[in-house]
Amino acid sequence: MKIALLGPANPYRGGLAAFNERLAVELAKEHAVTIFTFTLQYPDFLFPGKSQFTDAPPPPDVRIERTLSSINPVSWVRTGRAIKRGGFDLLLIGYWLPFMGPAFGTVARVAGVPTIAVVHNIIPHERRVGDRQLSRYFAASCAAFISLTDSVHDDLRAFVENKPSIISPHPIYDHFGTCPGPAPIAIGAQKNLGLSANTEYILFFGLVREYKGLDLLLHAMADERLKKRGTKLLVAGEFYGGRAETDALIEELGIGDQILLYDRFIPDDRVKDFFCAAELLVQPYRRATQSGVTPVAYHFELPMVVTNVGGLPAMCPDGVVGYVVEPTPAAIADGIVKYLTETDRAAMRENIKTEKLKYEWAGMVENVLGLWSKVSKSQTKD
Repeated sequence: MKIALLGPANPYRGGLAAFNERLAVELAKEHAVTIFTFTLQYPDFLFPGKSQFTDAPPPPDVRIERTLSSINPVSWVRTGRAIKRGGFDLLLIGYWLPFMGPAFGTVARVAGVPTIAVVHNIIPHERRVGDRQLSRYFAASCAAFISLTDSVHDDLRAFVENKPSIISPHPIYDHFGTCPGPAPIAIGAQKNLGLSANTEYILFFGLVREYKGLDLLLHAMADERLKKRGTKLLVAGEFYGGRAETDALIEELGIGDQILLYDRFIPDDRVKDFFCAAELLVQPYRRATQSGVTPVAYHFELPMVVTNVGGLPAMCPDGVVGYVVEPTPAAIADGIVKYLTETDRAAMRENIKTEKLKYEWAGMVENVLGLWSKVSKSQTKD
């Protein structure tokens, strides 16, 4: 098969680019894959971070074409025509934001090949006027859909009728290497970060945005049980707003000696240091569909505490690979303390080794190709 994949990819950075590249590499084991990515993803005034780009090399064995500007309709048509002329059998589109709906929906219409959307979000975490209309335009251009969680699948029902739609969980991000030293807690990772080997660390990882609830976790860190243990929190990720409020809250709570802020995008080759230096990942989200951070924790076999929102509990069986708690400071603190004081940590890490077998990339590939077969046969019959 010839497969076109549309969405973020090198030289763009972030979880969506990592997902698309990893999926492309897996598909390229048996098929010819080309990623069509952006010449311009976001205009600078719409991008809250410091940079959209990575210095890392592109993945091997996958062709990447930069053809699409999210704000230039001429490029939408040009990209669609390139896919049509290229004789591709399948167009895969990674969808996460209504802003991309006009561009992606137009490409799919012009390309005229069976199109499957891998839907990370159909309704964004931070909603804006017009979101539903833009997502509806995009959804109408697709023949079938893959949602990563039940919650996204449920949201999708408002936009799609009588089209094939399946759920395929987010596979593990397994391209970050291994811990620099013996597991489970790699002293080498702690040294790389300049941390003390005699301290207990928990981790908040990823872009810092309001819906991810870092403030809830900071309030939890003020719990006397965690203060007495000397537990420290590593916050690793670029702030997309709210840094001043975070600093003020840390001072107000009197927890400055417990918090280590790494306010920057963490490149792929440094991710392992944070996950291998910590005892526990905490995802204190206020709302969520799924999280790309959870698959990283699975890769490093790091237990987690997640809040009971969206698709987070589905990938964190309570008491098996971590704990599911309500999105309140008291409940988050209870979950952390339960892990640190009552849990057989070695047994939980063994559970993760078994559980993560459910999230191999081969399963996603099988679902993509199975759905394509169903769609292509249906279109041929029509």
